[in-house]
Amino acid sequence: MSDLYDEDIVYTSRPSYVSNPWLEPDEHQSNFLTGRELLIANKMPVIVHEASVSNKLKQLFDEVGKEVPKNVYKFHNQASYEHLLQSLTKEENKKIYFQYVHSEDLVSKEDYALNKDVFVALNNKARIPEWTNGKYLPKRQIVEVEEFEAAVRDWEFPFVLKPGDDLPTAGGYGVMICYNQEDLDQAIQRINKAVEETDTIIIEQKIEAIANYCVQFAYSDQLGLKYLGTTEQLTNKYGFYNGNQSVPVEEVPQAVIEAGREIMEIGVEKGFYGVGGFDLLYDKYGDVYAIDLNFRQNGSTSMLLLDDELSGANHKFYSYFADGDNTKFFRTIMKYVRQGKIYPLSYYDGDWYGKDKVNSRFACIWHGSTREEVEQNERAFLKELE
Repeated sequence: MSDLYDEDIVYTSRPSYVSNPWLEPDEHQSNFLTGRELLIANKMPVIVHEASVSNKLKQLFDEVGKEVPKNVYKFHNQASYEHLLQSLTKEENKKIYFQYVHSEDLVSKEDYALNKDVFVALNNKARIPEWTNGKYLPKRQIVEVEEFEAAVRDWEFPFVLKPGDDLPTAGGYGVMICYNQEDLDQAIQRINKAVEETDTIIIEQKIEAIANYCVQFAYSDQLGLKYLGTTEQLTNKYGFYNGNQSVPVEEVPQAVIEAGREIMEIGVEKGFYGVGGFDLLYDKYGDVYAIDLNFRQNGSTSMLLLDDELSGANHKFYSYFADGDNTKFFRTIMKYVRQGKIYPLSYYDGDWYGKDKVNSRFACIWHGSTREEVEQNERAFLKELE
């Protein structure tokens, strides 16, 4: 990451403490996210929660010959996080590269490393046609939230509902896939709770895809546009994120890569720089559909950039959390790291708050010779955690 950003830029992957109807992550999940890019940050300063850089992380990194980066700014709660943002920008003249947009009262527009208006616009789902030159689009309709219930009656199941505004979403939380009336009724309840903060709703055709790809690129003035690679996204039937797995280079359709490149080029023309990852569906007819454009770091970015550190040809990115026994959780993780089956990325030490008061969390990359081997190792790991 330090190859992409100037020395006066600090990175934060934490969502704002001020939630919105479409992004309501647990506080500890948000703190956990701050450690995810530590290894790929290189020399870039990162804002990180203290529980994400405890001695537990050091022990895990020692096993793979890595050091916990020194270039971190630590916080421990909302007040210290928000004070840190303001002291970095106002007293140290730093710019912040955000993973998720924050409010103006915390950080003003001029203190964003990436132009805030550009960042917000590129990540607005309603504006995807602008960033794809009107291509790669499922059938879709954007309606005022007050008119949504009437408009959706004209659609046949299944279809997908998404907020059509500037509010950030993540991990499929803002996506509502409706297969039947019961699903739609639940979606209507969620939308009704969001009417004060959401202006429009997107109704979109559900694509019957044979693969769900995240194709990733990076850009800076110095490096130019660089293709980082493609991973396959794992989701359940309702679109909730279940990790990413590697895809052999020769199996990624060239049409997917070229669509991603075209989208990234448009973003760069608008002023974007950094890492972008685009969720592109591929169907049996060879058509590509852009369902979500993430002009920011993605969960599997680390997996692509750390490829040379990983063994075998099959890799999977995912994260896990303890179920009341942090000691057992850490011990099991360490066992699999030492066996060379897991490559650690981040560890949120729940015991930082006191013994077993908060569940620990762990992000990693599974690596092995075959997909079957990786899946078998993961199943054994989960069984040991029971």
